[in-house]
Amino acid sequence: MRSFSLLIAGLGVLTLVLIGGAWLIYDHEPKEVNPQTAAQTQARIAPAGAVYAGDTGRAAMQAAQEAAAKAAASQVAYGGSTDGKTIYDNLCHSCHTAGVAGAPKLGDKGSWGPRIAQGIDTLVKHATDGYKGPDGNMMPAKGGNPALTDDQVKAAVHWIVDQAK
Repeated sequence: MRSFSLLIAGLGVLTLVLIGGAWLIYDHEPKEVNPQTAAQTQARIAPAGAVYAGDTGRAAMQAAQEAAAKAAASQVAYGGSTDGKTIYDNLCHSCHTAGVAGAPKLGDKGSWGPRIAQGIDTLVKHATDGYKGPDGNMMPAKGGNPALTDDQVKAAVHWIVDQAK
């Protein structure tokens, strides 16, 4: 019994020594600091809106609207070009040249004929909103590029259809 008591006491002392050693090592380790913490906190607690103060706030509101419009314009794909060939060459060719996911190939009258028969408005709608056909083929919305405007999509569809006529 005496040997067992000494063994338990020894293990208890060893446990306390190991805990103390770990604590000392942990205290001397440099703490990980995220340089983005302050910016994240500011973004999280920033006000969600502003107060309109009549003519005083009108200039600030107009400046904010103009800045938002400029930012939105800079996000438009291909510099806002509505040239169908430019849009096709930059985006559509990746699927419509090789026939990826059942996409009709450019200029293939047999594949495009039934689609064109549905009407150009239907083709534009499918290209803009996306489409999953009954045969499992799919067209992602705006060809997978949400930065395209509806006018750009329409121009690309018209150009592609003209190549199949």
